[in-house]
Amino acid sequence: MGRGRFLGGCVLLAALVLPAAAQELAMGTSPRLTFERTNRRLPRTGDPIWDLKVEIPGQPVRHFAAVSGRAEFQGANRHQMGSQSPLPPGRYAIGAVEPLGKEYPKELGPIWIGLEPLFTTGRRVLGIHLDPSAGRNWNSGTGGCIGLIHRADMLTLAALVHRSSAETLVVSN
Repeated sequence: MGRGRFLGGCVLLAALVLPAAAQELAMGTSPRLTFERTNRRLPRTGDPIWDLKVEIPGQPVRHFAAVSGRAEFQGANRHQMGSQSPLPPGRYAIGAVEPLGKEYPKELGPIWIGLEPLFTTGRRVLGIHLDPSAGRNWNSGTGGCIGLIHRADMLTLAALVHRSSAETLVVSN
């Protein structure tokens, strides 16, 4: 699944790179996404809230609240497949922004942005998606992906990543 290939042709994501951002990118400044645990927690489920920070040249810095892993597995081995722990720290390649069809589990939300670790780890099939259960019930949290808490944030993030051609995410802690 290469950059720019969409499942279902979502109009929201078909926007072109903004002229100011394109000029910045041509000058060597590239978009940066970072992911960091905060000291905050979701009140009902206790899931730690993570901050997904998006820095795109020529645009204001954006922050999106997210979860990663399940609350009870935050201390598990972050490199072990199936651990349900947060993403391991390191650099990730950002894949295509792909709208999900009705055949995908509702728990993944409407859009998937694939992540590929740029380091050795046992983790696979990682991405950024909506977590519609975040803070609501026993299914709150993710199996290890980044799960945005708010649907509108997921749609905004997808458009930003697509327009900016962001290529790298750094998980810092």
